[in-house]
Amino acid sequence: MNSNIHSDSDRIHQDNIPLGIQSIYPMAVDLSIGHLLVKALLKNIPVFLISLCLIFLVACTSTSHRESTGQYIDDSVITARVKAAIVADESLKVAEINVETYKGVVQLSGFVSSMDAQYQAVKVAREVDGVKSVKNDMHVK
Repeated sequence: MNSNIHSDSDRIHQDNIPLGIQSIYPMAVDLSIGHLLVKALLKNIPVFLISLCLIFLVACTSTSHRESTGQYIDDSVITARVKAAIVADESLKVAEINVETYKGVVQLSGFVSSMDAQYQAVKVAREVDGVKSVKNDMHVK
C-alpha cells in the first residue's frame, strides 16, 4: 500500500491504479467560466463582431410602427423648430398648441382662439425645414 492514502476514497482509487501510474486524478485544468468565454470569443471574433453589428443594425432600423434612432432625432429637431416658430409668431403666442412629429409628419393639436390662428399655425409649421406634411387636430375655443 502507498503511504499517501488518507481516506477510504483514496484507498478505493489506490486499489484500481495499475502498476507504474502514480495517480488516477487528472492534472488541474483551468475551466472557469470566464476563461472559457474568453477562449471562445478569441476563437470566434469575426463571427462575434458580425453578430454584434447585425444586432445593432436591426435595433436601429425602423418599422411601420417604430422610428429608427436617426428618424427619432430628426423628428425631435423638427418638433423643436416648429414649436420655436409658433412661439415666435405674435398671433400664436397665447395659443395652447401641442406639436408632435412622426417621420416628418407634424401633428398640431390643442386649442386656438380663432380659425385664423388655426390657419396661421398650420402655415408656420409647413414653412419649417424637414416638415413633409402637417396634420391639423386643433380646435377653436
